[in-house]
This record gives sequence, structure tokens and C-alpha cells, in this order.
Amino acid sequence: MELEAQGNPNMKKFLLILNCILFSIGNCGGPLIMRLYFIHGGKRVWLSSWLETGGWPIIFIPIIITYFHRRATQGSNTKLFFMKPRLFIASTVIGILTGLDDYLYAYGVARLPVSTSSLILASQLAFTAGFAFLLVKQKFTPYSINAVILLTIGAGVLALHTSNDRPNGESMKEYFAGFFMTVGASALYGFVLPLVELTYKKAKQTITYSLVMEIQIVMCLFATLFCTVGMLINKDFKAIPREAREFELGETKYYVVLVWSAIIWQCFFLGAVGIIFCASSLLSGIVIAVLLPVTEILAVIFYREKFQAEKGVALALSLWGFISYFYGEIKESQEKKHTLETEIPQTPNP
Repeated sequence: MELEAQGNPNMKKFLLILNCILFSIGNCGGPLIMRLYFIHGGKRVWLSSWLETGGWPIIFIPIIITYFHRRATQGSNTKLFFMKPRLFIASTVIGILTGLDDYLYAYGVARLPVSTSSLILASQLAFTAGFAFLLVKQKFTPYSINAVILLTIGAGVLALHTSNDRPNGESMKEYFAGFFMTVGASALYGFVLPLVELTYKKAKQTITYSLVMEIQIVMCLFATLFCTVGMLINKDFKAIPREAREFELGETKYYVVLVWSAIIWQCFFLGAVGIIFCASSLLSGIVIAVLLPVTEILAVIFYREKFQAEKGVALALSLWGFISYFYGEIKESQEKKHTLETEIPQTPNP
């Protein structure tokens, strides 16, 4: 089927669920597999940054499938790509910003436990909300404002109690560098999400899910090129074979980790732009906050990370925040439904 959701509520719901699943896989699995690389001997931050978007050729698979479906249903005159120059330029700029964000995030993960970096990233919702208000005039309710405040306070609690969470052998300078790099990544991606939504609104062409996948390819291509420059300067390509031989889990598993890292992160980015297409950039930020407890639990289970009291407080505030948001969304939806029902004129009996 052609992945077109315009005017089709059922298709849009299906795509929203699909993208939430993809986003969940990437949001939970991405930080875990990236941390796996670092704790077992990996040291290349630019390489990790590159892997976050380097799996972009995978998106050609669904694009080609939908193309052949269009050929079968619409004839041979159908296009393979629909992107116009205006949208290409916008996607290029967003891609370069994403490449910078990749580096900031990878640097943070290299220095911080997954549970800590994930909690810091909860502050992204505050940045997303602020930029969504400025760029796309996102409307807020008391419940969404409450959610943003709670998630921001949760990240602040972590900032005040960090010394006990520092990995062995890491200096305070390195730890705080990782902390503030992660905050920077959170702020920048909080800007990128509404920017993608603004791009959809200003595209001057119909946005279909097929076009969303094209945007994803261009964004990830230029983000990868940005990180490739960093890898070349840092001589990461030459270091990969040596690092693979020295990897604690073995050379074969080193390359398996790299490949799966690229695949899992691609789920994250495709899911993010897909959720924005189906709903809003603010919902993407909310979903990240919703998945926070899952990432926390997985990090504690797989990596035996410490879970101190301040993390518990931050986690509780995050859970309270997303419950507040979704309660507000449900209440607003019910009020709209009630308003529509009262506005429908009653048909007189014959």
C-alpha cells in the first residue's frame, strides 16, 4: 500500500503506532548498545556519532517497496522521489545540526552511565516545548506545562548530585564535560524536533509518509557526512581495525555491535520524524520521557549501574510529568468530543 496518511485517520493511527514502536526500539536500544561499545574498550566518539545516522541506506528498502507499489497501481509514470529543492535544502540544514547533536550525545554517553545520561535527556522535553511554542506555535495546557516543569526539575536534581555516579578511573573534569555535553545534546535536539515540524508546514508540497522517509535519508546523509569529516580529522577509520582486535568481547562482536548500533539508531530517527508527521514534535519529546523508565531499568539490569536516591527522585518526577501530560491530552480530547456533539444540530422527527 502507498504510505499516504493525508485524510485517512485509520492510516495515520497505524503509522503513529508503527513509528512509536520504531522510536521505542531506538530510544531504549540506542544508548544501551552505544554504552556497550564504550565499556568494552571502544574509545572513538566520532565513530559512535557516525553510527547514529550511518544506517540511512536502510531506508531505501521501504522507499523502493512503495515505489513499485505505486507503479503497479498508478502506472509507470510515477516518481521514485518527490522531494523538491526547497525541502532538500531544509533537510540538509537539519541534517548538519543532527550531526553536531550526534557528537554531543556520543561524547556524553562515553563519559556517563546510561541511566544518568537518559535522565538528563528528559530535560529535552522542556527545550522541545519551548522551541515548539516559538517555531510552530504549539498550544499548551496547564497539564503540559506541569509536565515540562516536572521533567526539568528532575534533570536539575541530577545536576546537583552527580559525584557518586562517576565511573571508576574517570576524572571529575571528564565527568562534568560529559554531563554538559549531554545537556547540550538535549537542547539541540529539542530544537531539531520542532524545526522538522516547521519544515513540514513550510514545505509547499504535500507531505506523505514516503516523503517523510526521503527527508530522513537526506537528514541522515548530511549528518553522517558531518561526522565523517570528524572521523577523518581524528583518524578514526585507521584506528577501527586495531580497536576491533583489542575489543574485550572479540573482533567479530566488535563489528556486530557497530552494525546493530547503526540499525537501532535508524529506528530512532525514522520514528522521531514519523511521530512528528503523524502528531507533533512535542509528542516526540513526550515519548522520549515516557520511555525513560524502560531505559533506566534496562541499564540497571544489563550494566549493573547504581541507582541512587537522586535518580529515584528524578525518575518519579519524570513519571509524574508524563502522566500529567497524557491526562491533559485525554481530558482535552473528551472536551472536544463533547463540544462537537453539542454543536451537531438535532434532526427533527418527521
